[in-house]
Amino acid sequence: QVQLVESGGGLVQAGGSLRLSCAASGRTFSSYGMGWFRLTPGKEREFVAAISWSGGFIYYADSVKGRFTISRDNAKNTVYLQMNSLKPEDTAVYYCAAGTRWGTSRKEYDYWGQGTQVTVSS
Repeated sequence: QVQLVESGGGLVQAGGSLRLSCAASGRTFSSYGMGWFRLTPGKEREFVAAISWSGGFIYYADSVKGRFTISRDNAKNTVYLQMNSLKPEDTAVYYCAAGTRWGTSRKEYDYWGQGTQVTVSS
């Protein structure tokens, strides 16, 4: 069992930056691939970024490539999402997820956090 808690969301102006953190409980954190997804009203949960258990493989959605960076610190049981050059269309609730079958689909993840709101004003 893995419990995930996101933090770092907030209100920022367009062009600004935020860093989201996702703290995981459990001693097997390093066994899981981790992902970030986001949800906006009227849309399905959208893939943002994913990182393998070792950090050696990383995927990004095209919409965030070059602006967002995912990373993890297995010693701290934490995964991060650095978000730069934020745009109003990045406004969403951001969720982190953990899974042994990780990837770009939300169906590949077994555990989810409660989400953190990111609002980007124009």
